[in-house]
Amino acid sequence: MIELAAVDVVFYPGTPDERIALDRLDLTLENGSFCVVVGTNGAGKSTLLNVLAGAVRPRTGRTVIDGADVSSWPVHRRAQWVSRVFQDPMVGTAPALSIEENLAFAAMRGRRRGLRMALNPRNRAHFRDELARFGLGLENRMGAAAGLLSGGQRQVLALLMAALNRPRILLLDEHTAALDPRTAQLVMDATRRIVAEQRLTTLMITHNMAHALEYGDRLLMMECGRIKLDIGPAEKPRLTINDLVQRFGQADDQILLQASA
Repeated sequence: MIELAAVDVVFYPGTPDERIALDRLDLTLENGSFCVVVGTNGAGKSTLLNVLAGAVRPRTGRTVIDGADVSSWPVHRRAQWVSRVFQDPMVGTAPALSIEENLAFAAMRGRRRGLRMALNPRNRAHFRDELARFGLGLENRMGAAAGLLSGGQRQVLALLMAALNRPRILLLDEHTAALDPRTAQLVMDATRRIVAEQRLTTLMITHNMAHALEYGDRLLMMECGRIKLDIGPAEKPRLTINDLVQRFGQADDQILLQASA
């Protein structure tokens, strides 16, 4: 279970630019929950993920993962429990390393042993089997540099790397926003498969309202650092895009554009 309790994040405190990013936010995620987060720009969505990952230290509040208070843990200490896929396909992989070397590093996340320990025949076979499931032919290019892959291929690789060690929570930070619609659908199909098969507790940010409806079993709408709406599995399947726009109130142009696409 993931718990945030009374989390406050303030940027530029005491200055004319002071901004409240999270306002005494409370959130509990049950194990295996796939929670989608939407909201206007500046609502606090990415700050929420940054707090969970340890990249932002709240002014007040607690972060608890499976009973352990990790509030003071930095990013590197949380790395074995928290995995993240970013919007930019170039961020989640090392371009100069091969596909199998990227996966080997992911397999060793949070451990002390080196790359050679992870590049053994057993792991190579496992990497090849996992890549083959996506139907992109990457299992036949294990020695190719990740920098030679397309954006969608790199994002699928980043997703597999993030989920390889079954993290306690998987954070998806608009991970299809930089992709064309066809490639985004491929990545979302891969996301659904990985999350369902591994029963990963997942928090996904999106501006795509169709994705917000189609994926996940819980939907959060954020505004001004707070959770404005929390829609659970009993209600979510019946929602339409019009319902979301009406219930959210004054959505920004970006959300309305995605909703009408």
